[in-house]
Amino acid sequence: MASNNFPSQSHLLVIIIFITTLLTPITTNNTSPQPWNILSNDNFAGKLTSASSSVEAASIDFGHVTKILPSAVLNPSSVQDIIDLIKLSFDSQSSFPIAARGHGHSFRGQAAAKDGVVVNMRSMVNEDRGIKVSRTGLYADVDTAWLWIEVLNKTLELGLTPVSWTDYLYLTVGGTLSNGGISGQTSRYGPQISNVLELDIITAIFPRNFIGKGEIATCSNDMNSDLFYAALGGLGQFGIITRARIKLELAPKRAKWLRFLYTDFSEFTRDQERLISEADGLHFLEGSVMLDHGPPDNWRSTYYPPSDHLRIVSMIKRHRVIYCLEVVKYYDEFSQHSVNEEMEELSESLNFVRGFVYEKDVTYIDFLNRVRTGELNLKSKGQWDVPHPWLNLFVPKSQISRFDYGVFKGIILRNNITTGPLLVYPMKRNMWNDQMSTAIPEEDVFYAVGFLRSAEFDNWEAYDKENMEVLKFCEDAKMDVIQYLPYHASQEGWVRHFGPRWNTFVERKYKYDPKMILSPGQNIFQ
Repeated sequence: MASNNFPSQSHLLVIIIFITTLLTPITTNNTSPQPWNILSNDNFAGKLTSASSSVEAASIDFGHVTKILPSAVLNPSSVQDIIDLIKLSFDSQSSFPIAARGHGHSFRGQAAAKDGVVVNMRSMVNEDRGIKVSRTGLYADVDTAWLWIEVLNKTLELGLTPVSWTDYLYLTVGGTLSNGGISGQTSRYGPQISNVLELDIITAIFPRNFIGKGEIATCSNDMNSDLFYAALGGLGQFGIITRARIKLELAPKRAKWLRFLYTDFSEFTRDQERLISEADGLHFLEGSVMLDHGPPDNWRSTYYPPSDHLRIVSMIKRHRVIYCLEVVKYYDEFSQHSVNEEMEELSESLNFVRGFVYEKDVTYIDFLNRVRTGELNLKSKGQWDVPHPWLNLFVPKSQISRFDYGVFKGIILRNNITTGPLLVYPMKRNMWNDQMSTAIPEEDVFYAVGFLRSAEFDNWEAYDKENMEVLKFCEDAKMDVIQYLPYHASQEGWVRHFGPRWNTFVERKYKYDPKMILSPGQNIFQ
């Protein structure tokens, strides 16, 4: 009889990979073929370009703090073009890196491919195809190059809607599913990656016994499940997602949208945590921090009536830091009579500063697409295409009060440079699946904290320095904070980021992308 004291063969493989990774950084032959060698391939005629305008556009993302030049950009007209490109790299003696780029909303070149090929996923969007909605199955099959706002508009035509969202809808489906996809809906529905039924994925290599269509693996909880969960939150490391089957539900018509202001952080977090524990409660819950740094709530100050701006500013100046709880209840013609009573009861149960409650009643789509108004306003002022040195964190519930005292009331207030929304709201761990790649804290409740800053081209480094100060504070205090939309300058940082998940992450990388071709901009295996 075999002794249980000895690891299995698969466990030995993980241990060997893990130790090798720690001792020797993973290296690959990334001496890329010259651009004209790729361009000369007949399969890509008219689709692969090294034109300076295309290369330049693909070298910069929403963050505007990095510039990473590819050798070429692929504008695929079909999934087969992407398959051919990956095969060309994998079969070459000198493989070249490949990165899928959706709407380019990353911050540190995560969709870049230095000296390689960036795949412009948006070139495959066709208004006549790409979204197939099943009313009976309550799902939509979506080409992942589509933006979430486009998916929403299509599903609403049939009275349906996806259930989980990001705050900003002008992101591709493939982009958010490669990260997580969070917002105020997450506490009720889970992240977007928890609301996917099936994926089609192109990997660099397909192990035996994979079920798929040609060289596309169709994945779900029951079919090719390891790749399915690897790709969800997998930062593009294991394959390029080309189709996703998204859960739908009947779409509501309107949203009752309330904000409450707090001066006491403990009351603020206590109310948030109670509200997310109620099984059939709110459809949306977020919180934000309002600092004595200028106009209230930065991008979204237009929410508050102008007649109350002076009152709010006065309270901010008096307390230096206050907090806003934002909640939404959706309704339609069948529930419109009860929603007012429900929200009135909710208001009475909260411990906000009396007299500082604000309400709007808007259409469902206007609420979901609320950030678009701020975007267009900033674009009109030339303040959108600027550096965005963002920092997004998951903070364990047990540490959030220390975080408030040391970061919000300490570092951020002292430095006095923050511009842009500063979000803080809880979510429940049981809404995530541990088989997925995304790293999250171990506690049952943790907070999403987002420093969504806008800077100038001559001062973004100050914000980046502040980000490093925040991270160092958390590390010194042993707060076990994890970055969402992560960036780490070294592989050691990534090992710490994934913690016990690192073993599985490395094993999956060797399994699906052994030449380390895909998504080099994440800097995990370079």
